[in-house]
Amino acid sequence: MIDKKSLSERDICTKFITPAVEKAGWNRLTQLLEEVSFTDGKIYVRGKLTARGNKKRADYILYYKPNIPIAIIEAKDNKHSVRAGIQQALDYAQILDIPCVFSSNGDGFLFHDRTATDGNIETEIGLDDFPSPEQLWEKYKIYKGIATPSAEKIASQDYYFDGSNRKPRYYQQIAVNRTVEAIANGQNRIILVMATGTGKTYTAFQIIHRLWKSGAKKRILFLADRNALIDQTRRGDFKHFKDKMTVVKHRQIDKSYEIYLALYQGLSGTDEDANVYKQFSPDFFDLIVIDECHRGSAKEDSSWREILSYFKNATHIGLTATPKETKETSNTEYFGDPVYTYSLKQGIDDGFLAPYRVVRIGLNIDAEGWRPDQGKTDKDGNEVEDRVYNRKDFDRNLVIEERTELVAKKLTEFLKGYDRFAKTIVFCVDIDHAERMRTALAKHNADLVAENYKYVMQITGDNDEGKRELDNFINPEEKYPVIATTSELMTTGVDAQTCKVIVLDANINSMTKFKQIIGRGTRINEEYGKLYFTILDFRNATDLFADKDFDGDPIRVKPVSQDEDLSLVVIEEEENSVTVLDEATGEEVVFEKVKIRYPDGSPLDGNWVARDKKGYREKVYVNGVDVSVLVSREMYFDQHGKPITSSLKDHTKDIIKEKFASLDDFLNKWNSTDRKEAIIAELQEQGVMVEPLYDAVNKEVDLFDLICHVAFDQPPLTRRERANNVKKRNYFTKYGEQAKKVLEALLDKYADEGITNIENIEVLRINPFDSFGSPLEIINEFGSKQNYFAAIKELETELYKQA
Repeated sequence: MIDKKSLSERDICTKFITPAVEKAGWNRLTQLLEEVSFTDGKIYVRGKLTARGNKKRADYILYYKPNIPIAIIEAKDNKHSVRAGIQQALDYAQILDIPCVFSSNGDGFLFHDRTATDGNIETEIGLDDFPSPEQLWEKYKIYKGIATPSAEKIASQDYYFDGSNRKPRYYQQIAVNRTVEAIANGQNRIILVMATGTGKTYTAFQIIHRLWKSGAKKRILFLADRNALIDQTRRGDFKHFKDKMTVVKHRQIDKSYEIYLALYQGLSGTDEDANVYKQFSPDFFDLIVIDECHRGSAKEDSSWREILSYFKNATHIGLTATPKETKETSNTEYFGDPVYTYSLKQGIDDGFLAPYRVVRIGLNIDAEGWRPDQGKTDKDGNEVEDRVYNRKDFDRNLVIEERTELVAKKLTEFLKGYDRFAKTIVFCVDIDHAERMRTALAKHNADLVAENYKYVMQITGDNDEGKRELDNFINPEEKYPVIATTSELMTTGVDAQTCKVIVLDANINSMTKFKQIIGRGTRINEEYGKLYFTILDFRNATDLFADKDFDGDPIRVKPVSQDEDLSLVVIEEEENSVTVLDEATGEEVVFEKVKIRYPDGSPLDGNWVARDKKGYREKVYVNGVDVSVLVSREMYFDQHGKPITSSLKDHTKDIIKEKFASLDDFLNKWNSTDRKEAIIAELQEQGVMVEPLYDAVNKEVDLFDLICHVAFDQPPLTRRERANNVKKRNYFTKYGEQAKKVLEALLDKYADEGITNIENIEVLRINPFDSFGSPLEIINEFGSKQNYFAAIKELETELYKQA
């Protein structure tokens, strides 16, 4: 007779839970997955080093078909009740969008039915009564509102597998399933909101492939507004469509394909002959996927919206990281509420997106403004208008050469102290500013530019040489270009996996644009050491991090009708279109060129800079201005992603006192925990910023003293002082000569580097321990591995003895 109480949780799974589930008809290879990690673990940045937090892991996830999860089981050992795991299981079920939730201790199951509407929401069932796949599939259909055989056929269509081990992440799975199920249930306007870097194109591919293979959608149009987006899509995930797919080019239409990739500009134009989309019948496409749907066609009176209106009978799916809700534009009005939102904060918390450091650099003229001396002339000899110029004017109306020089100098200094070959994007006010910034950076990095002139490149819409280098910049294997100066071209849709530095030297009033720019740095590439990125902010643009809308849901603000006289500033020119900034709202709008004209009505062409209600104006260029750095400081963010406005010490004190009511509570936890590293990791997950705290207090103290000092006002001891206190007590005399040497060396290692290193057995492989013998030989000096760890535990007890 097995004593269940003596079995581990894993033994309970192997001997009782897994057999019970298999007996109910679940296929162990395709339907029953054990110990499923569904996040990667949040990345914590410690100085220049990084560490991963814990992954979220479910004991069991049950699938009707691969990537269609319908149940979750949380297991406990038999010392717990059958109900003990239900709250954790429900938490995971909510995250993973799963309706059927179970907890088990090996005696039976507690079944929580999220589809129940009566009092039977939770029931206990025996090991022999676990539901079959078909029974739980019926529950899933109720949960998802799948009511007809045709809807069930679409919702149960297989995912595409390419023969590799690539699988959708949990949030991609939810996005695909919810979209396919919504369409199966007859919904024709759908929007998915997924943070930049979370794989919107792969998600779109799986949606399209499942709908296409199920026969629900036969001809599909994928629409974008930039060539780079179409090229990335064609070469990337969509390549599996092979000869069924075409890219619409040169306004040539071939109706023999099933999947079409196209630019708005390639389908429409300024005259009727250019509107080649009308060569298709209005019912030719039954599915249209609109990439970056916050741009281009988002505005109701946009000519590009006419394409969507023409194919109005098709199902429309909008993809965006930043849904647009302004007085003029509403994604929600067109598509409805998002069927799923996966935010930047969630992506960072899950470890799928890179966290960021923010360094704000305040310049004197930005903070105080600049007023020209009486009679001050510009570079052309014209007197500069006498008024106070501020950050909004710089590089847009007024160019101060010394300001550009100083920004370039400070960026260069940062890279010299960090990594001169870290891929960097500098966001400038406009193309002229990007051009001047490239020149200034080339001057400050003359040594590397001499080695390769592509070290710094201007990549803007008007610069063909720079645009040709865009692919090299985003290719992790290409060393050059290293620094890209840009205005609008790289704000969106550029998959820059290894971008480690983002420089903000542009005034950003639009939350949409800010999110898109931050998104250039959020991708992770562990192979190339990209696990976090740094934002250098010269314009206080990162104030937007504190905005409640930064990571919140979009709120519709567009009234039912509106007709305003807009003040527009051109910020990017492309072949057939221009991007303009609406000064009234800070929002970007994309127009075809013909839509914007000179005041006399003539079409836009030639060189121009900006437009306001008075027409066009030239910039004023001045030099001989004293520009200096007033302040440079790193911003810190709490565990919710919001900037910390209190002092770092007060912020830490609040977190620790929330967890430990008194010094005794903390001491008990510290002394009873075998591995102190676990407490450190736990505090970091709660939002304690260990490295900055060391900088603020004393790098020579232990984390134990740091916490006792900051939270409980205890005087701190340095690590060296603690180590010397142990030596004074002659604590080592009970050990043999060799073991004593090892412990003394561990004590010195603690004094130099801290507690986490001496807890790791790998420390025995390095100097000076390698001179004592191999790790096995060293451990044998203590009699056994168990005795060695007991000695480490005792050493820690001695270190933290209260005087």
